[in-house]
Amino acid sequence: MSYNVNDDYVENYDGYGYSGSLEYDQHGGDPHAESDYDRQGYNNIPDMVKRFLVYFRNCISEGLIFEIQNLYESSFPKLTEQFFDKKPWPEVSDVAALVDNDAVFLILYKELYYRHIYARVTGCPTVDQRFQSFYNYCDLFNHILNPEQQPDQPIALELPDQWLWELVDEFVYQFQSFAQYRARVQKKTPEELEKLHNNNKVWNVLCVLNVLHSLVERSKIKRQLEVYASGGDPDSVAGEFGRHSLYKMLGYFSLVGLLRVHSLLGDYYQAIKVLENIELNKKSQYSHVPACQISTSYYVGFAYMMMRRYSDAIRTFSSILLYIQRTKQLFQSRTYQNDQINKQTDQMYHLLAICLVLHPQCIDESIHQVLREKNFHEKMYKMQYGELSEFESCFVYACPKFLSPAPPPADAPPDYDYVKEAIKYQTRVFMDEVKQQKMLPIIRSYLKLYTTLPLSKLATFMGQGENSNWNLNDGMKALIIHLLCFKHKMKNVVWTKGTSGLEGKFQSGSELDFYIDHQMIHIADTKVAHRYGDFFIRKILKFEDLNRKLHMIKI
Repeated sequence: MSYNVNDDYVENYDGYGYSGSLEYDQHGGDPHAESDYDRQGYNNIPDMVKRFLVYFRNCISEGLIFEIQNLYESSFPKLTEQFFDKKPWPEVSDVAALVDNDAVFLILYKELYYRHIYARVTGCPTVDQRFQSFYNYCDLFNHILNPEQQPDQPIALELPDQWLWELVDEFVYQFQSFAQYRARVQKKTPEELEKLHNNNKVWNVLCVLNVLHSLVERSKIKRQLEVYASGGDPDSVAGEFGRHSLYKMLGYFSLVGLLRVHSLLGDYYQAIKVLENIELNKKSQYSHVPACQISTSYYVGFAYMMMRRYSDAIRTFSSILLYIQRTKQLFQSRTYQNDQINKQTDQMYHLLAICLVLHPQCIDESIHQVLREKNFHEKMYKMQYGELSEFESCFVYACPKFLSPAPPPADAPPDYDYVKEAIKYQTRVFMDEVKQQKMLPIIRSYLKLYTTLPLSKLATFMGQGENSNWNLNDGMKALIIHLLCFKHKMKNVVWTKGTSGLEGKFQSGSELDFYIDHQMIHIADTKVAHRYGDFFIRKILKFEDLNRKLHMIKI
């Protein structure tokens, strides 16, 4: 079976001013890119960089996976800092002769070359560099999915899992970046707008989805995960390609890529569904790349929140934030994605605060401590008392940067910002849900003070602060609606078992329950009261263990 990532979307490279030939386009960018940034001295590559590139290419050709990992995670970032901090690496035309025109290495090098431009180079990427990076990804994925020499055999290429994850993650990021760039029609010349309109198949959402689904299908990763979850041997169903580490991990990371793309498009059900064979609530042999694990939890937790599955969202955020607390030292050397991990961590604390206001429940004491230290209690206090602006500001900061799958129309007004359109829509959907629950925290605060409470008395409490024309009967009617809303909103689907994150049962997540009988509210506190005891017992045991160790040292 042929997996052509171009298909109907990018059939003819020549139509976009690109021949697809390394011999023709060895600059790895726009042939006229000399005017975009200073190329002075680029033909004189430092000897240290030359030796690195030659050795890097040899290691990839020989499949020395541990050495490749060291060069990729340590040497490449160090050389970047030393020689190319704010400017591009040498162009492909300057590197090709050093590595004997090794086509596979040059494709991989171009991927790193453009990634560095996106991350570090001021004023870049240009529209042509965005196009060329897309074409390079097409070359890379076509080479992986459709081996030319032996179509029925996987290619002889080994790359570390960290690189494979960052390759897929960068592919989705560049798609996201291009969609935002394309939607921002302000400050673009008519020529730029025409070029974007004529090349509307570049970074097309269908092409991106096609690539990710092709990698998933080629690796048979869904079937492997299904067998793995049932305790079987994944290799028994993996096939020739799926048993190869390159394809297996690319397939797994592509599932996470699909999770991210569907979340960016606002399709939360489909976002969770693509991971239905991954046991989200336990670690597996595939979840050993920290950045992948964190990104997965961020998008899964956000999708749960938007589906009003607050208990699952709180569990997802709490679990990964505990993991981050305990493994902080692992991220210190991850120079490429360290900033992204830090930002996603802060975003998840904001989302967790929102979920805890809308659906209060007990969480780990160490997470509570961080929320206190980061002054989230002030934000939560404002949200609990109905400040909609606080909800909105926290949501806008913590949500993904949503995308529209379609480009702006050709006759789009030049002063309209289409980038904000998708974010505004998702914010409006979220705020509609918040407005329905605006009074619930206040009702909860009163109910927690009583075991029985007359409806009229609660209605009077709720009416305090209203204008003098407030009517008790009208207040009673509105209160009954709010109490029914309380019952409804505190009940949501909660995952209990199974590999699919969509599975679950309806459960009440409220720490109190009530019923109304003859205009009287009868309240029962359902909160489990022994958590403080558990907390103090753990601290006592920890103190005794520490004391015992100190005593042994003295002896």
